[in-house]
Amino acid sequence: MPELFIGGTWRSALDERTREIHCPADGTLVAVVDEAGGKDTVEAIAAARRAFDEGPWPTVPAAERGALLLRVADLLQRDKEAMARAESLDTGKRLVESVYDIDDVTACFRYYGRLAAADAGRVIDTGNPEADSRVVYEPVGVCALITPWNYPLLQTAWKVAPALAAGNTFVLKPSELTPHTAIHLVRLLEEAGLPAGVANLVLGAGPEAGAPLADHPDVDMVSFTGGIHTGRRLMATAAGTVKKVALELGGKNPNIVFADADFETAVDMALTAVFLHSGQVCSAGARLLVEDSLHDRFVDEVVRRAQLIRLGGPFDENAQTGALISAQHLGKVEAYVAAGLAEGAVLRCGGARPTGDPALENGFFYLPTVLDECRADMSVIQEESFGPVLTVERFTDEADAVRLANDTIYGLAGAVWTTDQARAQRVVSKLRIGTIWINDYHPYVPQAEWGGFKQSGFGRELGPTGLAEYQEPKHIWRNTNPVPQGWFS
Repeated sequence: MPELFIGGTWRSALDERTREIHCPADGTLVAVVDEAGGKDTVEAIAAARRAFDEGPWPTVPAAERGALLLRVADLLQRDKEAMARAESLDTGKRLVESVYDIDDVTACFRYYGRLAAADAGRVIDTGNPEADSRVVYEPVGVCALITPWNYPLLQTAWKVAPALAAGNTFVLKPSELTPHTAIHLVRLLEEAGLPAGVANLVLGAGPEAGAPLADHPDVDMVSFTGGIHTGRRLMATAAGTVKKVALELGGKNPNIVFADADFETAVDMALTAVFLHSGQVCSAGARLLVEDSLHDRFVDEVVRRAQLIRLGGPFDENAQTGALISAQHLGKVEAYVAAGLAEGAVLRCGGARPTGDPALENGFFYLPTVLDECRADMSVIQEESFGPVLTVERFTDEADAVRLANDTIYGLAGAVWTTDQARAQRVVSKLRIGTIWINDYHPYVPQAEWGGFKQSGFGRELGPTGLAEYQEPKHIWRNTNPVPQGWFS
């Protein structure tokens, strides 16, 4: 069955290329899918442009757009088992994690389905009884949505739901490594009654299938989640046509543990913060900052438990975390750890591929790794590994913790562990970070904005601001009693 969706029609790539999708956990073939090129993407852009300029979707009442999103949410729950399985086969993550993801995706569609009609604009007090003024919110236009491989459906939902709620049309390009849940979602949009041309799907690698999205004059906005180097290039390319750009480019996220923290909970969450989904999480707490007086006891226990983490495939009920996405990514993680050791980091555990387990031989697995005695000038502190690697730094006091935490080009997420709530609030107020947890790690809700400071990107997803990213405010002034002013009589 063809997997490109352009102008309301499922079709194959123009040059008939395909790509094999293999499960990262064991190398088995999942499927063969169509591989789009630049010509396919240009056709998808044209279809989205026609649908926006000539089609009904931008002028459909907001409540009706919201109702469609709510129908999609119900369909997601209907197909939850199949979609979770597809997500796990593509990514190698545990099935239980994929099931949670589908529930989070459903919540996102329900949130924007209800929010769509909630804000009809606002009336402005002009101070003039003979004039009225209002601000309305209109769709941006044609949106290019480029999503990553680590949470394929979730990151897609964070873009698709608000884009549709606002009345936009779009071209979606998911990661070429993990296409199946994006395909399924577009089928659900079609089933829910979305007009032809509003949603367009192209599969393929960024340099070919994605390239026209950044520079094509008929694209009004680019929303990208992915690596910082690709984000920089995309931003520079989009400047040529002055597109609206929203970027989420990852993080190097500090998990700060003070000596008075609840020891058991902080240890437990330090492991979850970094080793969930084998560290392939943009908000992973990959930097553990521990107060010096607590360091030895705390890190010893983190290391002990990290060595007990069970690796396995997505359908192994005993597995606690899974594989890395590809052989290339596994190689990058290995090089990252080697560089840290060369710079003086102390390997406490991991640092290698697992051996002796036949079930893991054909997958891209890497042992949970802890690098101790790290310094701020090390590459492992400044660069994102996007793997199961925890770096440990010591700090002496509150000011030192803040200084170290902020000493990075990133500012996406982080956490503070302390029983002193006044201290927690002081530290939080000084961190240049978009999402901060106090005595917790990883939870989020679709009602609250998500995004980063500094080179973690700009713009926000989720929350009311996530909808506003896909809207253009328009000010409308009306003179109720027009008469000549006589400036140039």
